[in-house]
Amino acid sequence: MALDSKLQTEARQFKVVGTRPLRPDGVDKVTGRARFGADMSAPGMLIGLVLRSPHAHARIRTIDTSAAKALPGVLAIVTRADFPDLALDDFHADIRDNCMAGDTALYDGHAVAAVAATSGKAARAALKLIKVDYEVLPHVTDVDAALNVDAPVLHEGRADESVPAGSPGNLMAVYEFGHGDIDAGLKQADRVLERTYRTEATHQGYIEPHACLAQMGPDGQADLWCCTQGQFMVRDTCATILGLHQGQLRVTASEIGGGFGGKTTVFLEPVAMLLARKSGRPVKMVMSRSEVLRATGPTASSSIDIRIGMKKDGMITAAFAMLRYQGGAYPGSPVEFGAMSGFAPYDLENVKTIGWDIVTNRPKQAAYRAPGAPMAAFAVESAIDELARGFGLDPLEVRLKNAAREGTRASYGPTYPAIGLEATLRTARDHPHWTAPLGPNQGRGVACGFWFNFGGNTCVTLNITHDGTVTVTEGNPDIGGSRASMSMMAAEELGIPYEKVRTVIADTGSLGINDVTDGSRVTFAVGLATIEAARAAKHEMCKRVAMTWGIDPDAVEWKDGAVHPAGPNAGQHPPMSLAEIAAIAPNTGGPIAGHHEVNAEGAGVSFATHMVDTEVDPDTGAVKILRYTVFQDAGKAVHPSYVEGQFQGGAVQGIGWALNEEYIYGEDGTLQNAGFLDYRIPVASDLPMIDAVILEIPNPGHPYGVRGVGETSIVPPLAAVANSVSAAAGVRMTDLPMSPPRVLAALHAR
Repeated sequence: MALDSKLQTEARQFKVVGTRPLRPDGVDKVTGRARFGADMSAPGMLIGLVLRSPHAHARIRTIDTSAAKALPGVLAIVTRADFPDLALDDFHADIRDNCMAGDTALYDGHAVAAVAATSGKAARAALKLIKVDYEVLPHVTDVDAALNVDAPVLHEGRADESVPAGSPGNLMAVYEFGHGDIDAGLKQADRVLERTYRTEATHQGYIEPHACLAQMGPDGQADLWCCTQGQFMVRDTCATILGLHQGQLRVTASEIGGGFGGKTTVFLEPVAMLLARKSGRPVKMVMSRSEVLRATGPTASSSIDIRIGMKKDGMITAAFAMLRYQGGAYPGSPVEFGAMSGFAPYDLENVKTIGWDIVTNRPKQAAYRAPGAPMAAFAVESAIDELARGFGLDPLEVRLKNAAREGTRASYGPTYPAIGLEATLRTARDHPHWTAPLGPNQGRGVACGFWFNFGGNTCVTLNITHDGTVTVTEGNPDIGGSRASMSMMAAEELGIPYEKVRTVIADTGSLGINDVTDGSRVTFAVGLATIEAARAAKHEMCKRVAMTWGIDPDAVEWKDGAVHPAGPNAGQHPPMSLAEIAAIAPNTGGPIAGHHEVNAEGAGVSFATHMVDTEVDPDTGAVKILRYTVFQDAGKAVHPSYVEGQFQGGAVQGIGWALNEEYIYGEDGTLQNAGFLDYRIPVASDLPMIDAVILEIPNPGHPYGVRGVGETSIVPPLAAVANSVSAAAGVRMTDLPMSPPRVLAALHAR
């Protein structure tokens, strides 16, 4: 039977892939029928709330819950003492401590107790009755200040083996990458630029707050419904922290109202499960917006030193970066990814990056769309732009001159296969945007960006129903259109209309483990598994038809949604369509399904080039985005509208990061802008239409050439906007965000 299941990019004309069908979740979402985390309920449900530390750093002497327990309607209260005293690895121990403080509250908003009551009113009253005796300790929230000799040390003895003896106490890990000789390369340069760049922490800004509903029975079996980017991650993490077997806990993912990496860990879920176990009732917990901002992971803030040497013709001779990231109160900032990605777009003979992972009295950071990469790109791309303009060179041509290509040894080690950076740069150079005229106080900026993309553990089941429709069951929450993409790839492979396929998201008891929806992995990895599952189903259908016709399975082939005789020697049998084969399945061996499990590799790296025009008001320092164009390699755009949305969404979030968004801490270490009124994300009126140019350089690691696109688009905007504003203002901007007061101060300092 003619079925090619080799993992290779197919030179084929697609019929479904590459089109723009309606999104399958659209009606449910616009009519309010879709169920998000806060929409879940259960009979006898209690309301859970969390008491949080008002201090940035404080020792917890005692917690008195007696008055709260006596309040009518209060059925359970938990503190850290209610968590099982398990010997956990550092990773899970930090998650446990972040969910509920132990001896010390490490940041403003750190959870110290939780209550479950019959009403929200009773729960709120109970929180006020809990008495916590704090010993307030010195705090530090700034990444550079945390390295000072007199800075309070958060975790004595936690530094790993990469940290040299005698280093600052808040330095947790050191990462180094590169090759060549930096000093020798700098000597060859006609100019060496040294700059320090700073970025503030920003939040993912998802509209839906964290929410969950937990239920635990007396037999130890538990169910958890939550808004998450990975129900298997939630299961495994909660089971580890609470001492359960993974099979005792079933987790179901709700619809998700945004995540962007911020829902790849747990905050409420273990607490809700403990409250449910203690009360014997289901417990629902929903964070307020203030809690989301104070206590769930923003990205890291950073301080980055750059040293780059360049010849007059634009050739980079050496590049060095020292990156300092704080990831909140626990080790694990994304500085390693920053150190790997900053110089990744360039073919450099001499390059070195050093990354320092630093802890501060802030909430534990969580992933945010290409974690660590935007800050590094901001520093690197700003410096390259300043050097190019200083030599009077075209910034795009300088990037083309130094661009990584197939065969380039990446700054972080590997050699690139076929990649799309050069194509994005050439397309940007030839685009009308690049030569469009600019007015007074206006500037144009450009920047490149890189992301690794990942594959990972994936499991898919594809079932053929008796009426010829198809159900694809996958284990990854749909945060970027994956249900449409999986349905399209299944329809493409089976040769049936898109409307005949429905993709559903399984709970943790229905499929093998699936890694979290992150790393731009789902369309690649789950798509690969979906295609292979469809091929397995086709294989079975070919066998069934061959048996029905009484010929050898090798004498049939699958073509255009039906089984055909492979040649004249196979007989004159009319083709049998998928629907016809499905209708007789009970008589030919039973249900027809395809399965595929894989730890997917070959995701293929991703590159983008962004171009932006801005206007700076010289009287107020306000920045207006006039025009924005994204050029990015998608490998193969399965659903171009979703791909454009990913490009545009990343650009918008990057614009917010560059111009407005920041965590502002007071002298007392408490967050000053814990709400969307004061933490300002971009709205539609702030932005022009983001133009998206999709390039397709096939990824050889995927049957259809797909590359992940969800994260790369947030990497270039910080630098592209900064380069544009610097050109418009006539002064180099090195600190983000470029808020009106900061821009006005720079204008006055010229």
